[in-house]
Amino acid sequence: MNILIVRVSSLGDVVHNMPMVADIRRHFPHANIDWVVEEGYTSLVRLNPHVRHIIPIALRRWRKSLANPATRAEIAGFYRQLRQEAYDFVFDTQGLLKTGVVMRMARLAPGGKRVGLANATEGSGYEPLSRVFHTLSVPVDLHAHAVKRARLVAAAALGYTLDAAPDFALQAPPASAEVPAWLPSQPYAVFFHGTARAAKQWAEPNWIAVAQALAQRGLMVLLPWGSKKEHEAALRLASQMSNAQVLPALALMDAVTLIRNAALVVGLDTGLTHIAAAFCRPTVELYCDSPRWKTEGDWSPRIVNLGDTGQPPAVEQVLRAIDTVAD
Repeated sequence: MNILIVRVSSLGDVVHNMPMVADIRRHFPHANIDWVVEEGYTSLVRLNPHVRHIIPIALRRWRKSLANPATRAEIAGFYRQLRQEAYDFVFDTQGLLKTGVVMRMARLAPGGKRVGLANATEGSGYEPLSRVFHTLSVPVDLHAHAVKRARLVAAAALGYTLDAAPDFALQAPPASAEVPAWLPSQPYAVFFHGTARAAKQWAEPNWIAVAQALAQRGLMVLLPWGSKKEHEAALRLASQMSNAQVLPALALMDAVTLIRNAALVVGLDTGLTHIAAAFCRPTVELYCDSPRWKTEGDWSPRIVNLGDTGQPPAVEQVLRAIDTVAD
C-alpha cells in the first residue's frame, strides 16, 4: 500500500503529524509512506524512519517569484516527482486550499482515495473549500488536539482505532565528526523565548528570575534565536543573567542536537519546544496567548504545560514544574 501525506508546514504542525505515521506503520507494517513538506523541514521528517520518500515543496519561496523561469522549472520538477508514484491514499491533514491542490496533483492508484478534514477545530486556519478535493472527509471534534486530529483522519480512512499513546518515532540527527563549539560539556537549560507574535511572549523579568534560580543549581542557560528581533532579545536577557550564553544562528538539525542534549527545556508554544516534547526531554511549555488544549504535550511524565490564553504562568509555577521534570 502506497500512502502520501501532505503536511507542508509549520514546524510545530509537522512535529504533531509524526504519530500518524507510526500509527499507520503499526497497523500496516509494509505500507510505503511518502511526505510532501516545505523544503526547510525536510531534515526533520528525515529523522522519522517510517517515511520512505520526502518530496520537498517550496511554496513560501515560489510565491515570491512565480514569473521567474527558474521558479517555474522548480515547480515543474516538483510536479514530476509528485506524480512518479500512484497512491492508494493521499492524506491532507492541514485542510488548506493550497494543500488540497497539492493533494489533487498527486496520482491515485485505481480505487485510491484522497482523505482530509471535514471541519475545522476551534481557532484553526482550516479552509472549507479544501473539501472539494476529497474522496473522504473525516469529521473531528472541535477541541481535538493537533496530534490526535491527524491520527483520527488516518484511523478513519484505514479502519483502525487509536490503541496506543502517540509515538513520534524521531531518531537522533546523524552525528557530526566534531562536537559543535557552541555545545557545552556541562549540563545546560535551553530557553526558547522567541515567538513571532508578541502576545505569546513571556515577560523578560520572568525569564531572568528563572535563570537566577537555575544559576543557584549550577545550571547554565543557552539562548537560541531565529530572527533579528529575537537575537536582540537574547542579548538583552543574557546581559541580566549571570549564567547565560547567546548561541549563534543554528540550522534546524543543530537545534535538534541542542534539544536532545539539554538537561531542561523551558519554552513558549513554538515548534522547537514541541520538538523537545516529542523527544520527551524534560520540558516546561509556556502558554501565554494560545489555547493549551490544542498543542500541549500530554504523553510524557517529563513534560509540564503551564498557562493558557490570556493566562501566562507565574514564575513560581515554572520553578515547581522544573522540580518535577528536571534530570
